[in-house]
Amino acid sequence: MNNLDKKYTDLLQDILENGTRKMDRTGTGTLSVFGRQIRHKMSDGFPLLTTKKMAWKTMVTELLWFLRGDTNIKFLVDNNCHIWDGDAYKNYVKHWEPMIEYIDNKPILTQEDFINKIKTDDEFAYKWGDLGPVYGAQWRSWHWRSEPFLPEEKDMIYTTDDKPVTWSREKYIDQIANLINDLKTNPDSRRMMVNAWNVAELDQMVLPPCHYGFQIYTRELSLDEKIDLLLEKKDWDDYDTLSFKEKIEKGPQRAISLMWNQRSVDTFLGLPFNIASYGLLLEIIAKAVNMVPDELIGNLGDTHLYSDHIEQAKEQIGRELSESERYIMFEDKGYEFRMNDWSREEQFDKAGIPKRTREPYPLPKLIICGDMRRTDGFTVPFDELDYSLIKLIDYQSHSSIKAPLSN
Repeated sequence: MNNLDKKYTDLLQDILENGTRKMDRTGTGTLSVFGRQIRHKMSDGFPLLTTKKMAWKTMVTELLWFLRGDTNIKFLVDNNCHIWDGDAYKNYVKHWEPMIEYIDNKPILTQEDFINKIKTDDEFAYKWGDLGPVYGAQWRSWHWRSEPFLPEEKDMIYTTDDKPVTWSREKYIDQIANLINDLKTNPDSRRMMVNAWNVAELDQMVLPPCHYGFQIYTRELSLDEKIDLLLEKKDWDDYDTLSFKEKIEKGPQRAISLMWNQRSVDTFLGLPFNIASYGLLLEIIAKAVNMVPDELIGNLGDTHLYSDHIEQAKEQIGRELSESERYIMFEDKGYEFRMNDWSREEQFDKAGIPKRTREPYPLPKLIICGDMRRTDGFTVPFDELDYSLIKLIDYQSHSSIKAPLSN
């Protein structure tokens, strides 16, 4: 059952009715509310909205980029994902504008030319495509400290005052690898958190993280839940030689939930991506540790609609269809109204005629191909994850709704 679209459009309506007008760093202006929450049971389907068509591949590509620990838009651009283009270009322009009078016959590139050069010039991409230590860097290589050390005696270098040079070694923390380790060794821990809000490095990022951290929670499955999971299993090839008890023991023993926290929420464009992205992250982590995705929760801070997204939000919320509109759709499907015990509305419902202009479709399903569980320690091959391994099944949606992105 799809309750997610209803919760999302209710949030849009909440902002329209209760939002405070505020200005923002982009100069666009917003309608804003504070402190909202989205909850979704993963057993109800994969959380990809159906009341407008979602750019699925773009969302998957961005998450895989995070998990690779990458911070350069080259990977995104090469995979036709352009949601960070504006931030990288803005950083480029910010660097060159103060020096424009000193640039001889070298005008600042347009954004289109900038992106084309990211595609074709590796040296340019290395220099201008990097966004600083954004999500991927914090998730996979949080900068901890510089640790001083001295080289071996034979390699020592002395200064003029005969004091040896002190070298330093950079120390980093892979929060995702640590999380997987904790899930396998201490799944009841209350410390299974990943944080992207590195205060010491915020000024080095083109944009401080909007969704700044997430927490994982697991619980033991009941025997009834384990049996239900076993009965739902379609591929029995690797189970045929096992007893029923062995099948239960081989299957998942725990359910896993994810809660993310978000300081700033572009509700029309950004939030649908965030919901699906963290839903996919939950599925990936669950597969890596042989657990069942349970609940997805988003805690939302400044939850806003940009002023140039108002009409689009109203379109997605939709409206009730009139009886005459439903009757036209009824006839268009080849049905004829019959005088019997069913009312006209009951006949409309039986024929599958929607009640709203953008009535939600059933949520899709998700399959991650391949085996992410390894025997050689706790390393998860996130770098090997590819879009082709992530299959979205039975996704139906209404048409997309275009809206400008504010950078």
